[in-house]
Amino acid sequence: MSFQLAVCSEMVFTDLPILDRVRRIQERNLAVEIWSWHDKDLAALAATGATFTSMTGYLHGDLIDPENCDEVLRTAELSIKAAETLGVTRLNLHTAELVDGQAARPRRRTTGQMWLTAARTLERLGDLGAAAGVTFTVENLNTIVDHPGVPLARAKDTLALIEGVGHPNVKMMLDLYHAQIGEGNLIELVRRCGEAIGEIQVADVPGRCEPGTGEISYPAIAEALRGIGYTGTIGMEAWASRPGVAGSDAALDAFRAAFS
Repeated sequence: MSFQLAVCSEMVFTDLPILDRVRRIQERNLAVEIWSWHDKDLAALAATGATFTSMTGYLHGDLIDPENCDEVLRTAELSIKAAETLGVTRLNLHTAELVDGQAARPRRRTTGQMWLTAARTLERLGDLGAAAGVTFTVENLNTIVDHPGVPLARAKDTLALIEGVGHPNVKMMLDLYHAQIGEGNLIELVRRCGEAIGEIQVADVPGRCEPGTGEISYPAIAEALRGIGYTGTIGMEAWASRPGVAGSDAALDAFRAAFS
């Protein structure tokens, strides 16, 4: 049982322009992922002929906040239009807006209103996705190292949201790097998330580098994914542990080896 393997072009071949990064990934017969789309030449990216599997699905706003959740919807509509250029069918969300990786409006306490607003906003996003033929995914994050102040960020919380909404166009971006830092027990987490998974993202811990550089046994994760019948996308959202083009090439080799 095989997976579609994709690589985040924001984090490898970082000495090269973005178009060259995409071409290098494509040459390795791997799909490509991007973060932001508003600051990129989408037509030029599309002209590379690469397969793009996911990108950011909003620009501003918080799923959890009734005062600005409409901004998530508004910018999600813009993201859908941008996604058409690249053929992207999976648009990624966070429960709260990030600016340079940090919560734009940090919260230290989760409320019932946050849960209710997030669920209602995701229902609306699911309907948008269904009309456009795209799936919105909600990514779990860790609040210990990378993203303090983001509520409902843990994998168990994002899973509860996805299952509570129950919309076929709203799934989970299960990021195992973040889950390892915040929760651990990854194989059982994979089994628990099951059909709620829209995509798996990977990096090792500590360091957020390619599989094989830290404590996570990604070959064992691969077996667990096969065990639940998962055949979707696994995206490497990781830095190369060694510098330069050669280091990124080696990181892609290690990624492929872990999931082949």
